[in-house]
Amino acid sequence: MKIYLNGQLVDKEKATVSVFDHGLLYGDGVFEGIRAYNGRVFKLVEHIDRLFNSARAILLEISLTKQQIQEAVLETLRVNQLQDAYIRLVVTRGSGDLGLDPRHCTKPTIFIITDKITLYPVEFYRDGLSVITSSVKRNISEALSPAIKSLNYLNNVLAKIEAIRQNAPEAIMLNREGYVAECTGDNIFLFKDNVLITPPTWAGALEGITRNVVMDLTNRKLKLEVREEIFTPYHLYIADEVFLTGTAAEVIPVTKIDGRIIKDGKPGKETLKLMKAFGELTRMTGVPIRRK
Repeated sequence: MKIYLNGQLVDKEKATVSVFDHGLLYGDGVFEGIRAYNGRVFKLVEHIDRLFNSARAILLEISLTKQQIQEAVLETLRVNQLQDAYIRLVVTRGSGDLGLDPRHCTKPTIFIITDKITLYPVEFYRDGLSVITSSVKRNISEALSPAIKSLNYLNNVLAKIEAIRQNAPEAIMLNREGYVAECTGDNIFLFKDNVLITPPTWAGALEGITRNVVMDLTNRKLKLEVREEIFTPYHLYIADEVFLTGTAAEVIPVTKIDGRIIKDGKPGKETLKLMKAFGELTRMTGVPIRRK
């Protein structure tokens, strides 16, 4: 496997960063998770745009252009001969000293990993997830905007650990007011009375690329209303359907929350339609990996 690292494609074993890199020392950096399907990279332009927006928000100057980043992603896929893959694109503040001052980091570190990923086993997509509500609250937006996809994921990791300790594959995170924000790595949706509802970004949810695609598919394909509204775990318990979305997870149904069975305990019909529509879309659109 070859890894893109600061302009070079190097063997996995030689893809190393300095112990003084502020991405490692302080989580000072941004990243994107991207998927390639059937020889095309899905929503690559949107992911790179979000990467640059996150970097701008934390005053991190990326040393490459958007077009150069795109070509680096595609070349890494070509070298590894991957047609279907998960892509991790990371930009850190770079190597500095042991202090917080980012001015001591003279050049960002950029690396790209392309590999296979299976976030959940097939039976979870067939039968649905059983998730819990974490006691770990989502970071407040005033401290760290959820729009910034940063390397500092300890908030999410702690909630994930709680889920693991309760033998659950995922955990729902609430904001400090007790409203549902998102899960540790996915956005969350519910259907109620033929209306699709998801938390607004200001409540603590990342504006996920897959989230936006699913909202659009619901409008165009299912012809159903979509709303961004705050809600509590209670509204999830009484929902007609619940599902999660994410680049790695794609669209996956939830059939039990905190021991409460959602509706009849089976993936809902609208969720199944969205899973199918999303799968069809990912395999028909995207930036081609092969050179023209």
